[in-house]
Amino acid sequence: MVDDLNGEISRRAQELVDQGELSRTFEEEGFERQLARISEETDNLALSIWNSLLHGPGIFHMITHPPLIDVVEQFCGPEIIASSVYRLRPKIPNYDYGAVPWHQDSSYFEPYCDDALVLTVWVPMVDATRENGCLWVYPKSHRKPVLEHRLHTSGKYLEIADENLPDIERVICPVRKGGLLLLTNHTIHCSLANTTDAVRWSMDLRYQSAVLPTNAQITRLEGEAVATAETDVPAACYPPEPDFLVRSQKRPGEVMTTFEAFRQIRENHPPFDFSNRWNVN
Repeated sequence: MVDDLNGEISRRAQELVDQGELSRTFEEEGFERQLARISEETDNLALSIWNSLLHGPGIFHMITHPPLIDVVEQFCGPEIIASSVYRLRPKIPNYDYGAVPWHQDSSYFEPYCDDALVLTVWVPMVDATRENGCLWVYPKSHRKPVLEHRLHTSGKYLEIADENLPDIERVICPVRKGGLLLLTNHTIHCSLANTTDAVRWSMDLRYQSAVLPTNAQITRLEGEAVATAETDVPAACYPPEPDFLVRSQKRPGEVMTTFEAFRQIRENHPPFDFSNRWNVN
């Protein structure tokens, strides 16, 4: 995945150089610093790859990595949906998108899925430290309901107001490259600013049981939630982006196994209806 990202950043940087928007590609800075140097001159490259805008082979192989799915199966069971809501997080020093306020991931999902597990697997591609903006969590907050959220002043994120946060000690979660941080969709967490001169690269991957609503194009089995006009079941826990089946004992022939299929669903996902639970524009 790092090789894919290096190639994509250099390709896009060269386009910006050719357009006169960037002085040089900064390839000599390497993976941890190239995007930081580029972003000192323009934020267009960072904005073009943020969140789930990229869907290269490296990202697909990370999402479907068998040892990782072995871990996920222990929490989500054997019928596993890779949720559409994967996010690439290049936390750039002194960048507007850097710090993420206190929130629960469920605040972004359909309310129907609040009482179920949507597992977040947070994967750092460099050592994540206090200095470069690792995550903080409220321990045992996965036991709390979904709290009220509002739009952060940046206009980019949802947040829990300070007065509604638990009165318990927060815990810092540094994670070395090669490690994982597992969170439920109820875990209250945030990340602070990156105060170093290098990018804190990470990805958020999300998984759920196929019992939950999904827009993955798969056979639905008895007991699995299906969206119909007669029920309040949504098209997916997060309808704006496409899910896919990543592991299955009961329908193994429907597991997505190729990057080409992944790219196709990312590029051809139809329009969606989505609840605006917090009345945020």
